[in-house]
Formats: sequence, structure tokens, C-alpha cells
Amino acid sequence: QLQLVESGGGLVQAGGSLRLSCATSGVISVINTMGWYRQAPGKQRELVAESSSDGSTNYADSVKGRFTISRDNAKYTLFLQMNSLKPEDTAVYYCNVRGHYLANPVDAWGRGTLVTVSS
Repeated sequence: QLQLVESGGGLVQAGGSLRLSCATSGVISVINTMGWYRQAPGKQRELVAESSSDGSTNYADSVKGRFTISRDNAKYTLFLQMNSLKPEDTAVYYCNVRGHYLANPVDAWGRGTLVTVSS
């Protein structure tokens, strides 16, 4: 079983920066994707950024040019550098890992970290 723990959220003024981290523990055989999602109050959870095993990345249009996803493959740790934050970035941010453990699919989620951007 894979456990994910996010950290780095907090309160920041518009235009500021935060760096989120996602630490993993447990077992997984193959990681296909590691990503960040967010859910604002009253809205559905949405993809923010995703990093695939082939090195490619994918960003939501709303964060392109402002957010950067990165990973430490040796430590199975995921990061999200968030710059030029806007009030509309306020949400709970969740870490996600998809892959396989032996023949079983893995779709693991953290509990989330709250990011609040004040105007």
C-alpha cells in the first residue's frame, strides 16, 4: 500500500509563491504518473500538473507558466513550485500517484494541503 503526505500549503498574498511537497512511503512496482490536483470550495477536483514516467509533463491551462512540477525519483518525492499565485488558486491540493504493485493497479491519494491566496 502506498501512502502520500502533502506539505507546504499555507496562506500567501497574491503574487507570492509556495512550494508543495509530496512524500511517499510504502510499496509500488511501477509508477506511471505522479500529479497534483486541487479542489476549490464548491468545485470539482481538477488536474493541476502531472509528471509521467517518460519525463513528459502536463499542466492545466490556468497554471501554465506559473507552476512547475518536479520529482525526485530516488526519494519518490513530488514537488509543485507555485509562483505568481492568484486568489483563484485557493484550494486544497492533493498529490496522486498511479502505477502498479505487481499485477495490481495503484491509484493513491494524499489527504491534501490547503493553499489560501489572499487578494
